[in-house]
Order: sequence, then structure tokens, then C-alpha cells
Amino acid sequence: MPGMWKYSSYLCPHLGEIICNDCGLVVEEKMVDTGIDLQGKFDKGEKKGRGGAPTSIQKFDKGLTTNVGEISDIYRLEPKQTRKFLRLKKWQERVSTSIERNLRLAMAELRVIASYLNLPNVVRDEAARIYNYVVQRGLVRGRSMESVIAACLYAACRSYNIPRTLDEMATASDVERKEIGRTYRFIIRKLGIKVNQSSPKDYISRFSSVLKLSPKTQNDALKVLKKAEEVELTSGRGPAGIAAAALYVAALMNDEKKTQREVADIAGITEVTIRNRYKELIEKLELEEKIKQKENEIKSKK
Repeated sequence: MPGMWKYSSYLCPHLGEIICNDCGLVVEEKMVDTGIDLQGKFDKGEKKGRGGAPTSIQKFDKGLTTNVGEISDIYRLEPKQTRKFLRLKKWQERVSTSIERNLRLAMAELRVIASYLNLPNVVRDEAARIYNYVVQRGLVRGRSMESVIAACLYAACRSYNIPRTLDEMATASDVERKEIGRTYRFIIRKLGIKVNQSSPKDYISRFSSVLKLSPKTQNDALKVLKKAEEVELTSGRGPAGIAAAALYVAALMNDEKKTQREVADIAGITEVTIRNRYKELIEKLELEEKIKQKENEIKSKK
């Protein structure tokens, strides 16, 4: 075909094909028009659009499978017809492959966990895509479906820099934290997924919003984290723990006192971790005098 990328073509609407004008080569075929049907005749009040929901990777069949009769519709038929459709429905379930059955259950579980964690749709799609790869390669054998789903969601969150801890994943999925972490490391190693390193800064806005801290406290916490990074205090420590400790320090500096228990509950860590990270911050960054000075200023104003 002359001019591979510079050819004149025309669309053949009734065949759903794009054909080259010069040599007759079919460039694209079996095209699907997903736009609004403007040629049909509609009654008053009827929506001018094609029926059915859009395709979604979060569904095991991408939403394209037609199920044989819903139960409520079947029993409206005559007894003979009802038995016929019940048999067809049973056979439809029997002929589905093990992968289809696995995906049906897994995608339902994925939507439940993602809804509990309030994750955006783009993260859900990415997690569903990762799980499809895992199933196709047979990497789910010997592992519970819940742990693999939680690990895929965690990997998707890390890919899009959305801060979610393993403890939050464990709470949402009823799977042990260690099991999710183990499965997550196995998946990213086998699939070669490159994920971004989690940063304490990613947790500041969410934690401060839940704790109802002021924007000034949030900015001060970011400054504390920046100084901590300069002295390499954040390396080798959990990002959620160091972020929670920085918020706790900033809250004390701005007289927005929160208990260590409150901050620990929001971050999903223990009070001991908060206490240890707090001591490290005020010692290494020499913040103890600054905190006392701020407290004295606030008392004098009162």
C-alpha cells in the first residue's frame, strides 16, 4: 500500500470498516460505535442513548456477558418455560471456566474493599488490571483470594501515590498485615511492576484533615519532615509513623494539642511508635526549646 502513514481512506458505515482508497486494503474492521444513537426514534421522555452500562475492567466479563434470565423475570413465565430457562441458567454457570468464576468473586471483593477505603475509580481499574495479569499467569495458587486482591489494591495505590497503609488494607480485607505484604512483594517481583517509594509527605494532608488541624500546623509538619529528610531521619522508618510524629510536633507548636493516642489511631500505628519517632525528631532537630518557647508565647498572650 503506497504511503503507509499517508493514504486516503474512507469509512464504510454499514460494514464498520476503514478502507484504503488506493489499493482497497481494509485498514480497520469490526469497529464499534459507542456514541449516542441519533438516528433512532424515541418516545417522549425516553433517554436518547444506547442501552446498557459502559464496559469496565472491574467486572469479570467487562460487563459484556448476557445472563440467561434473572430470577424475578423467569418466574413470570409459564411453568414449562420457567423450567427451561432455569436449566439454561444452570448450564451457563457450569460451562464458565475456573478463571471466569475466580474473576467473578474477586472483582466483587475488590469493589467492596475499594469502597471501604474510598479509593478513586482509576485505582480500582489499575488493581483489576493487575489481578487479571496475576490470574492469567497462575500466580494465585496457594494464596487466598482476599490477600491477593488487597495486595493488588495496595500496589495500585502505590503506583498512583495515594497513601494507604498495610494496616488499613488489613482492616478492610480481614487479612493479616504480614500476609498482604508478603503477597504484594511476590506480585511486584513476578510482574516486574515499578512502584514509587512511599513518602511521609503523602500522609500529611489526609491525617491533618481527619485530626482537624489548621493549615499552619500542616505546613509546619511539612517543614519538620523536610528537616528530617536533610538529616536522613526518615530513612529506614515507616512513612506513616514519621508523618504522624511530625504532625504531633507541629500541633504542639501551634497549641493544637492532640493526644498520642488520637494521632496513633488515625495513622494506624501504636503509641510507642509515635513516642519513639517524636523523641527522635525533637532530639535530632533540636525542637524542644522551640516548642517550649511557643508554649510560653501562647501563655503570655492569654
